[in-house]
Amino acid sequence: MLKTFAVIGDPIDHSLSPTIHNAAYRQLGLECTYIAYRIPKGQLDVEIDSLKKIKISGFNVTIPHKINVMEYLDELDENCKTIGACNTVINDDGNLKGYNTDMDGFLEPIKNRNISIQDSNILLFGAGGAARAIIAGLAKEKARHVTIVNRTTEHGLQLKEFSGSIGLNSEVKTIEEMNEFHADYDLIINSSSLGLKNESSPIPIKIINQETVVYDIVYKPVNTELIKESKKKNAEIIYGYEMLLGQAVRSFEIWLEQKAPYDEMKKALLGGFS
Repeated sequence: MLKTFAVIGDPIDHSLSPTIHNAAYRQLGLECTYIAYRIPKGQLDVEIDSLKKIKISGFNVTIPHKINVMEYLDELDENCKTIGACNTVINDDGNLKGYNTDMDGFLEPIKNRNISIQDSNILLFGAGGAARAIIAGLAKEKARHVTIVNRTTEHGLQLKEFSGSIGLNSEVKTIEEMNEFHADYDLIINSSSLGLKNESSPIPIKIINQETVVYDIVYKPVNTELIKESKKKNAEIIYGYEMLLGQAVRSFEIWLEQKAPYDEMKKALLGGFS
């Protein structure tokens, strides 16, 4: 029987998730299909009901529904409860269970490189939706300290409060204060949307060296200005598409209970950028 999966959000046309997942189904000869389904803000209750009626097998959730969708689910995994957002749902005969794969997706490329976060000093730029999952991942891996920098101090302070609540030591600094920073960060993460349009990064290049790991979660363009400048400093680079791929692999395995074809999904994803 054909299984149908989807990604819901608004806007949704730009999503590469159908490309990634349908490539995986083809590779494994599975009777599955994956579609992008636009649900405007305010229509979530009606549309979730519609998805249940058509017996959708599962769906991913993106902006702006990651928090509100939790109201309409029957169960939540521990990551959803901790992070306060959901991005993957499985439909078990009308019972909807929510998962958050953002944290695992963020950590996977770090683990693939055998990089240890334990006792590390970290700079996190941005305090938006992805930042809570990143903070949760850093806490899980026992980072020593995180410096949070954000355009609005209010959101930075909210993230600091969350960080403290799960046992991770952090502080909040302004963008202007970054100019006084020194090159003593083991890991520098851009979790903001800066870089999406090839803007120059506000993260000072002087704090990056060959000992630094630079992780930019912006996945399009693949080579953001931050990554280009970091390469010149011989820093270790983690690309945003790797987090996206990590999330997709985890969703696939939750829904289908089998190993995802990582290489095929990666090839489809990178092909989607061209």
